Amino acid sequence: MRRDVVPDPHSSRAFYKFLTSVVVPRPIAWISSTSVDGVDNLAPHSFFTIASVNPPIVQFTSVGRKDSVRNIEATGEFVVSFTPEDLFEAVNATGTDFPPDVSEFDAVGLTREPSATVTPPRVLESPVALECRLHLIQDMGNCTLVFGEVLHAVVSEETLDGGLPSIDALRPLSRLGRNEWGTAGRIREITRIPVGEWPGHYDDGNPPQHP
Repeated sequence: MRRDVVPDPHSSRAFYKFLTSVVVPRPIAWISSTSVDGVDNLAPHSFFTIASVNPPIVQFTSVGRKDSVRNIEATGEFVVSFTPEDLFEAVNATGTDFPPDVSEFDAVGLTREPSATVTPPRVLESPVALECRLHLIQDMGNCTLVFGEVLHAVVSEETLDGGLPSIDALRPLSRLGRNEWGTAGRIREITRIPVGEWPGHYDDGNPPQHP
């Protein structure tokens, strides 16, 4: 048996809860931005991904026009800090709806680290940070998509394995449905099969022909 779940424009919150329960796990962009009045905002956004490789552009979605979007729109800059498992409570706390004149850095007790290329600070306690310049803001429905070109990145040396961050060292935190959060758990490795090694591959490069 399957149950049909149909979006209702008059009750979008119900389908939002369904979507966020099935589009899982979702990486978290811990966005720091600075208002024109100099207040440093820090907020988690769990609709986050890579939008382009060259130039390197990341994208996050804000449900509603929150302080992050307003600050980025005004200044053109932001930082994405990585959310490790051991900062679970702090990441959650920065999602509190503090007024615009209150900095989450101060309210939650996190340390500002000066950025190299932008004004908003990095989160010192986070092992990775991406400094971004605004590329595009796109309104879509009741959401705002923010695209930022990565100008500079920093990573803690202790997380590196052969020049790249190790998943075991990063221990990424993710969002699930309801009030649930995810951790990396069991890590599995597999390589892609080259087409030349695919079972039934012919030496002439043509797929097998079936009668």
